Amino acid sequence: MKDYIVGLGEILFDCLPDGKKLGGAPANFAYHVSNFGLNGLAVSAIGRDEDGEQIKAELAPRGLAFHLEEVDFPTGTVKVTLPGNGVPQYDICQGVAYDNIPWTPQIEEIAKNSRGVCFGSLAQRNAVSRKTIHNFLDTMAPVGTLKVFDINLRQNWYSREIIEESLVRCNVLKLNDEEIGVLCDLLDAGNVRQPSEDSPLQLVEFEDQCREIMHKYDIEMIILTCGVHGSYVLYEDGKVSYQETPRVKVADTVGAGDSFTGTFVANLLQGKPVVEAHEKAVKVSAFVCTQNGAMPTMPQELLK
Repeated sequence: MKDYIVGLGEILFDCLPDGKKLGGAPANFAYHVSNFGLNGLAVSAIGRDEDGEQIKAELAPRGLAFHLEEVDFPTGTVKVTLPGNGVPQYDICQGVAYDNIPWTPQIEEIAKNSRGVCFGSLAQRNAVSRKTIHNFLDTMAPVGTLKVFDINLRQNWYSREIIEESLVRCNVLKLNDEEIGVLCDLLDAGNVRQPSEDSPLQLVEFEDQCREIMHKYDIEMIILTCGVHGSYVLYEDGKVSYQETPRVKVADTVGAGDSFTGTFVANLLQGKPVVEAHEKAVKVSAFVCTQNGAMPTMPQELLK
């Protein structure tokens, strides 16, 4: 058993105002898992092109293991613009390599040897990658593995069918305060208002909906991040962990949520209690916000 912790889905270049930076939520997740000494692995597809070669060249010095199928589609790119508030806006290219991740014997073997995986909705917009992701989740051991659905809603690249097929296969759901309202509308789980800077969401406004989703889809844990207004983890027997968000000078928030998820999962798998894993995830995510790009070099004091 290899005990892989896999980021499964998109890998791409974020084309930022100051140049291209390696990205894609699952790859970011695997990078942060690896920072804590676990066997993080990015699984995706790249094109037979210059960008694909550059992705492999940039992953190696980061110490992140990867399995990238080479396919006859261009390597994924996303044009990222950063308004004055530093919150990224995305222009996501279609018909790219990560839309066409094939189900291969190599990926099947990785699934059999994984004890954790994180996947999202974006890479499921095309049937080829969606089938591979479903096969991967169905191949993993049914007990003792973490299957994290980090919903990552992007533009209109999702549907109720995609969301529900993912919810029945995951045991941890991760989303943010903007996504929870969309999710509850899609699932007819009740209304959750759109938060604002002056009026953030409060636990009383979404806990019932979250517990309903957990019960309906047999989900063990829901992680809800609310930007500068803190984050919640809802888990067993009605328990809730809340952490405030540290105040930092934000460079950009690209990859901050992925660093949160990777850190949280890594600490859970290392036997840390939920509250302790949550606290560490918040600290790492806050640091990532002070850096440019999704995979900064992490200070050792944060990884202890």
